[in-house]
Amino acid sequence: MIPTASKAAARAEAARILALFTAAGAEIVEADILQPADVLLDLYGEDIRARAYVTNDPLRGEMMLRPDFTVPLVQMHMAAGAGPGRYAYAGEVFRRQEVSAGPAEFIQVGFELFTEQAEADADAEVYATITAALGDLNVQAAMGDIGILVSAVRALDTSDARKAALLRHVWRPRRFRLLLDRFGGRQPLPGPRADVLADAPPAFGLRSMDEVAARLDAMREDAATPPIPPAQMALFDEILAVAAPAPQALRELRDIASRYAGIAPAVARLSLRMEALTARGIDLTEIAFETTFGRTALEYYDGFVFGLYAAGRHFPPVASGGRYDALTRVLGQGRAVPAVGGVIRPEIVVGLKGA
Repeated sequence: MIPTASKAAARAEAARILALFTAAGAEIVEADILQPADVLLDLYGEDIRARAYVTNDPLRGEMMLRPDFTVPLVQMHMAAGAGPGRYAYAGEVFRRQEVSAGPAEFIQVGFELFTEQAEADADAEVYATITAALGDLNVQAAMGDIGILVSAVRALDTSDARKAALLRHVWRPRRFRLLLDRFGGRQPLPGPRADVLADAPPAFGLRSMDEVAARLDAMREDAATPPIPPAQMALFDEILAVAAPAPQALRELRDIASRYAGIAPAVARLSLRMEALTARGIDLTEIAFETTFGRTALEYYDGFVFGLYAAGRHFPPVASGGRYDALTRVLGQGRAVPAVGGVIRPEIVVGLKGA
């Protein structure tokens, strides 16, 4: 088990880290502990209930103890005009945990950039700022890129409906794999669905006949859609299997991109990011890159993702972060600004320093 610190020691460490972030030009911001639940439910659906603490307010309706700072920060930034911004924050967040997976309440210290500077440079700045704040702490670095998977899905030779289903489940690896195998013809149509298509009742529960008919039409269209070509399925398997030190992973992805052009732009962005990290003195050979990394995090990351872990342990992360451009577009009601950030768990930092 990773050692943790008392809350007083964690707060002192949080203040130290926060000072480093403000020295990097960040403005300190606050966010209410109680957040409107409807925003998070609209973003993530009912899945968020399994990870957040929900309560009902007689005046404000359903509320959640904040599961992190990013969503309220984006809301504040977009409401203020969505120009460039540098922010830092420190405070408690609340997440339900699996048995023995960690505390349900802990402190996060964050550094976030909303900027029009080159994407690779902003990614590298956030990563370098976070790692610098950890000093010589013995951590292992992992990195991924959700954008590669998203690009790979969008380039598949299949229906828009199937692509949308896969994109909806990118952050649910098991469900994603099941869908991919079914759409690729590796798994048969599920039995209950086949039964419904063969002998559909006139209505289900509270759904109207029109709703049932529309759903059945969509299911029949999906059942008639040809499977994803085997060659593309094989290439997708290669993409999902990439796991190596960052320079080697880039070589492997470039090779795949030469045979699957749909991911070439995303791989080019990855290459630029690695160049920017190298320019900031980051040793890429010490970073483990996995195409699938970050897929079980909160679902707003859509590009660069990273995590820093105590040596020999994989949970919880000492620090983590990534790019979330799409979230600004959703919360900005169509307006968007490039955004990337990261957080540190100060109680873990203190615990590792004393270990």
